Amino acid sequence: MSLLLPSEPRPRLVVLGLDGLPFDLARSLSASLPNLGRLTRDATSVRAELPELSPVNWTSFYTGEGPETHGIFGFSHLDPRTYGLRVAQATDVSCPTLFDRLGERGLVSRIVNLPNTYPARPLRGMLVAGFVAPELRGAVYPPFMGEKLHEAGYKLEADTSRGRSDLEYLLDELRATLNSRLTALDMFWPDLAWDLFVHVFTETDRLFHFHMDAVLHDDHPNHLACMRFLADWDHALGRFLEHYDALPGPKRLLVLADHGFTELKTEVSLNTWLMRAGLLSLSGPPHDEWDVSTITSDSKAFALDPGRIYLHERGRFERGRVEPVEREGLLRRIEDGLMALEYEGEPVLKAVHRATEVYPGASSDQCPDLVVEARPGFDLKAKFDRENIFGLHGRTGTHTVGGAIFADTDGARPERMRDVGRIILQHFDITE
Repeated sequence: MSLLLPSEPRPRLVVLGLDGLPFDLARSLSASLPNLGRLTRDATSVRAELPELSPVNWTSFYTGEGPETHGIFGFSHLDPRTYGLRVAQATDVSCPTLFDRLGERGLVSRIVNLPNTYPARPLRGMLVAGFVAPELRGAVYPPFMGEKLHEAGYKLEADTSRGRSDLEYLLDELRATLNSRLTALDMFWPDLAWDLFVHVFTETDRLFHFHMDAVLHDDHPNHLACMRFLADWDHALGRFLEHYDALPGPKRLLVLADHGFTELKTEVSLNTWLMRAGLLSLSGPPHDEWDVSTITSDSKAFALDPGRIYLHERGRFERGRVEPVEREGLLRRIEDGLMALEYEGEPVLKAVHRATEVYPGASSDQCPDLVVEARPGFDLKAKFDRENIFGLHGRTGTHTVGGAIFADTDGARPERMRDVGRIILQHFDITE
């Protein structure tokens, strides 16, 4: 694509991310939320990549690739030598991003609160990273914008530690992050010296995790408080849409969520199931729910959140002892055992996928051997300190693979998240 001449109009593309917003719920809420109603008018849904987590799916969006290419398979990154677990981050992404590819063509991106972009990397444009971003200094590019955001009191993420037990505290935190997103919008947008603008609101995901029951049921004692917050959130959508409406054409708006959401039936601890099946043992009590270090050499398999199962293979993991001849038998044993798992007479899982099927050609040492897909309402976990397979631990909502909202003023209908990134590349005539 040749660069635009100064006299030519700038065909801008705007992306509004609504983290965790399911299309069906958005449509029902739109009766009382007018700006959401506008967004759902011609909306449909898109399927999440597996597993249906924010870092996996937003990375698929901003690379136009699946996990087999970009290398992000979950929130966590495991060192196979030390068994140390850390949060996955932007430096783990193993392929170019949309912003890299646009920048090579002289096109400018502005990005607000996009998950899994910490630490902020240099780009042709501006960025304030989203979840997980532990501190503002490393979350902003160029650095001088970080000073401006700090002076404005920008809040990276809501404190959800009291999410279930203290609704008013959570809503105050979410209102603070809503205001921060609008602050960044007002800083990054006005000069219009950009071609792609990506802005993500993550507040719905945080609310739904802890209070999906209150949102869905109008007889719930916290329903009105949640609806008042969603009215504030809808007002923030209106502020964003005012910016878009005032933007000179040609222009295009994409609206999308990274996964769907539904009411939680129960959490499902895969590592507890593996222990009871005699496939996982620990050398002692884990220090916390994330402590992988106590896995013994006798363990045949272990899980990482949410539904990633790894065979403890010799040569891959420092203490691994599983031999190649054992591999197929172990995979079948785990597949068959998990597919038979029931909760109160109801099947828990939709499928247990081989990684070779869902991630063809993957070479990353983070790629699991099996990817477990739950039925709606079941939340897969891989904590190392849980005694029971089933239980509730303070949340009332969980992700779904299907049903994430999607809308496009040009009418595109992608199948899954990586396709949205490819739509953006096609919009800018970047095909190679």
